[in-house]
Amino acid sequence: MALGVLLAASAVSAQNQRTLDAFLTEANRIPLNATSALRPSAHRLKGEAERALRTVLTGIRADRAAGRSPPACPPESISLNPRQLLDFLNGIPQARRQRMTVADGFRAWMAARYPCSS
Repeated sequence: MALGVLLAASAVSAQNQRTLDAFLTEANRIPLNATSALRPSAHRLKGEAERALRTVLTGIRADRAAGRSPPACPPESISLNPRQLLDFLNGIPQARRQRMTVADGFRAWMAARYPCSS
């Protein structure tokens, strides 16, 4: 349930090209529990996260199809722990997060979690 909340939140940010920092500021205010899914802000964040993740995965598939090295090499099915994702994104220096989109943050997480073998 919390994953859905986080993914929704991410998707809205990507759509509006909100910064990763602004996304995290809002996401960090929402508790990671089942009842948080009832909050309108959580639903928006979930949609934003889903769109950002879809953007990153689409880019990875396009890179592979074009013979380019993708930024990450995730398996077909990935597991996403919202707390771990938020911890990773919050670990990015704030000055950098202010220049990143939500999709950029998800791309960095994917690259760290699913690096391509050299």
